[in-house]
Amino acid sequence: MKQTTNTILMIRPVAFRMNEQTAVNNYYQKVLDNLLPATVNAKAQEEFDAFVEKLKNVGVNVIVVEDTVTPDTPDSIFPNNWISFHENGDVALYPMFAENRRLERREDILDILEEKGFQIENIVDYTSAEEDNIFLEGTGSLLLDRENGKAYCALSPRADEELMIEFCEDFELNPVIFEAYQTVNGERKHIYHTNVMMCLAETFAVICADCIDDTKERKMVLDCLKSDGKEIILITEDQVNNFAGNMLQVRGANDKRYLVMSASAHQSLTKDQIAKIEKHCEILSSSLDTIEACGGGSARCMMAEVFLPEAE
Repeated sequence: MKQTTNTILMIRPVAFRMNEQTAVNNYYQKVLDNLLPATVNAKAQEEFDAFVEKLKNVGVNVIVVEDTVTPDTPDSIFPNNWISFHENGDVALYPMFAENRRLERREDILDILEEKGFQIENIVDYTSAEEDNIFLEGTGSLLLDRENGKAYCALSPRADEELMIEFCEDFELNPVIFEAYQTVNGERKHIYHTNVMMCLAETFAVICADCIDDTKERKMVLDCLKSDGKEIILITEDQVNNFAGNMLQVRGANDKRYLVMSASAHQSLTKDQIAKIEKHCEILSSSLDTIEACGGGSARCMMAEVFLPEAE
């Protein structure tokens, strides 16, 4: 199984704004004072378009789907939370914490991928768990080590342990489960998504081990990564606040690997960390300031990796 792909699905926003329904447990969202909603969306679109352009320039196959004005989906720019794609042709659909995020799931996106020549064999639908207030938000909650058959998950109000284990059984992955925290007004609170505090690349992992308060759990997670031969590049909680954990390794032209992140993440890294990453692959960064501030998500959240087989 491949760990990285050349094809990325991205959703271009039409009514992006701070989603009041997610702010209750996403502590990275900020209210941008004195900005009209139309201005926020226009800025988000500029950032989105520039980001897509950079990815395309290095040969990443970006499939851009325009969001629709109705229903109201302020977070549609983050498709990686509601869908994941797998090499055997499976598509997984996930249960979402925020009611208005459930409306992001669009069947026509599957049709678009099929039109582009991808094969969908089977839909694995976990969304009925929403009725029981049980959530697992896609590759935000689940970090898939596809190559080594593992899934890492930091439990939170948006990542349920039993459902995560069920997912692992369905997809034949070994679960690596832990709890990760951030300090909010002097209190330790669960980090809402695993993918803000760690990133799995082919030969290395970027992780904020300090977020894992339980020392046994921390050692278990680091040992898991080491046992697969990954170099561990540690980041600080302050860097996590700048979205340095929210990175994704992708393939460009000629299978060249890139580690994709926001400008804010890139700027927060030390020379030493950058040198460690660049031993493995080149860094590609783009300014996502508005998207990060209002959305509380960054580069990785915006990219849904397409691993589907191409139709014969």
